[in-house]
Amino acid sequence: MITVLETAPFVASALGIGGVGVWLTRRRELILRWCVWAVTAPVVGVALYLGAPGSAALAAGVGVVCAVEYGRLARLPVFDRAVIAAMVAALAVFAWLLPSALPQLFMVALVAVAVVPLLGRDTADGFRRAGLGVFGVVWLAALTGLVLLGPAALPLFFAVSVADVAAFCGGRLLGGPRLSPMSPEKRWSGAIVGGLAGLGTLALLGALTPPLAVAVVVGAPLGDLVESMVKRGAGVKDAGNWLPGFGGLLDRVDSLLVALAFAVVLS
Repeated sequence: MITVLETAPFVASALGIGGVGVWLTRRRELILRWCVWAVTAPVVGVALYLGAPGSAALAAGVGVVCAVEYGRLARLPVFDRAVIAAMVAALAVFAWLLPSALPQLFMVALVAVAVVPLLGRDTADGFRRAGLGVFGVVWLAALTGLVLLGPAALPLFFAVSVADVAAFCGGRLLGGPRLSPMSPEKRWSGAIVGGLAGLGTLALLGALTPPLAVAVVVGAPLGDLVESMVKRGAGVKDAGNWLPGFGGLLDRVDSLLVALAFAVVLS
């Protein structure tokens, strides 16, 4: 499998070619997204190049931000959000330092977020808070895959990113039936184009294995739909408004979350 350093020329080339195409479209949203990719790609690359410690730091940092955004979408109290963020960050660290204890910590995390409203004696909204807290931990715990997958994490990350772009462009150009009522703008044509682009990226990086292929083709579009479901329930378009072209960090990594979960389970 290709190393982080060997991946760098491919990433740089993809960004360069994509940048030219984006600038030719003159679409502000696409230009902003390209700028975010150009900034985040080196950050992700350096973190994964550092091995398990860097991957754990990346997973913990992303997890904390996403937990805060999710908590706001779910209208959870600040303390609930803090507990979810702490549990997700702890899972990332344990995936590095003590992976054998990860299942036990995962159970502790689920109990912790479920107990918060119970200890607060929330008779009016406790059940909703507990359920949403458990869902948040399960969803964001997939970030531990950045650590557990080892060298496979980078090609998966890159392939999912390419698949997202290809799905967006393919759906807009080809049209056709909607993928799901959860996200009316998504099309089956986009999902197919995105899946093929993701598979091609994995093959180019020497990482075309059955687990990663399923993660990109099936997990990535499902991840997009999961976040669309959450946002529809919250009645909002984006998870945040601070990340140019995307909205929030959850909007950037939604496809990756379920893709990571598929890759870890199937591996």
